[in-house]
Amino acid sequence: MEPIILAIDTSCDETSAALTQGRRILSNIVSSQINIHKKYGGVFPALAKRAHEEKIDYVIKEALKRARVELKSLSAIAVTYGPGLAIALEVGIKKAKELSKNQKIPLIAVNHMEGHIYSTIAQNRNGKPEREIKFPGLCLLVSGGHTELVLMTNHGKYKVLGHTLDDACGEALDKAAKILKLGYPGGPIIERLAEELCSAPRACPSIDIYRFNQPLKEKKNLNFSYSGLKTQFLYLVGRMKEEEMGRELRNLAFSFQEAAFKQLIRKTSQAVEIYQPKTLIAGGGVIANKYLKKLLRRLVKENKIPIFFPINKNLIGDNAAMIGVAAFYKYQRNEIVKNIETLDREPRLSL
Repeated sequence: MEPIILAIDTSCDETSAALTQGRRILSNIVSSQINIHKKYGGVFPALAKRAHEEKIDYVIKEALKRARVELKSLSAIAVTYGPGLAIALEVGIKKAKELSKNQKIPLIAVNHMEGHIYSTIAQNRNGKPEREIKFPGLCLLVSGGHTELVLMTNHGKYKVLGHTLDDACGEALDKAAKILKLGYPGGPIIERLAEELCSAPRACPSIDIYRFNQPLKEKKNLNFSYSGLKTQFLYLVGRMKEEEMGRELRNLAFSFQEAAFKQLIRKTSQAVEIYQPKTLIAGGGVIANKYLKKLLRRLVKENKIPIFFPINKNLIGDNAAMIGVAAFYKYQRNEIVKNIETLDREPRLSL
């Protein structure tokens, strides 16, 4: 029988607990803090920690209840130990340690970004879909805090090929929305405005969009950069009068999104050409964007390789189910925390 794992994630602004059995998700509870942080235009760390402390017991209890699993039936407890907000991570780690010691259950420490990779092969209760990563796999991970390309040569074997040198793509989208005075989180608002423009009588390709210089265009490496794009956008909008900005809102949103995603596609295409992966894996919160998915599907069609996205929206943002699936493979390799007391948060953890 496959191991049953209680997984916990408190890496940023979602408090989450899940029960997984192998790759199957038995429950996945997420308590979002968006309404808490909205008025600050971003995540306020001290408030995030307090909200995690208030919700951690509830999400664990609810995850166990919905999965119809008792603590005594668990094979292991898994927890995110990085990367993320340090004071947020410590809430989940503290609770996982407490449960592990009290229940005498093995503890597994999981990299949050590894979770986003495994979110793409998570299954529903019935074990669907039945797909496996063919190696080497190329992973495009795009979120509010990370933008990176990772080569996966086997389960647990990673090589970071490229990463952002400054802002992450999701962070840049949020900042663009802030420049346009649209609110937080900005990514979904930018996407909605861009979609509204594309639903007009003219087709998307014919739109006279604003053009931005593409960073690192001449560089052969696979790194990303979004600070220059953000600065160009800030100056463009800053030159506009309020009335003009309001009139051009959809065009501005579409243009920024187009420039942000063009860089993702260019670098991913470059990596596909160099490393010839057998699977493309796309994870992280920004992957929720329908237009980005369309661009990635076009890319893999041209290169005749399969692409894996998370099977539903609950697996795209931060969640504990993906941590449980990643932990399943670590459990199989016996990668258990040997000394629970030494496990600590690693906010800048890399794959």
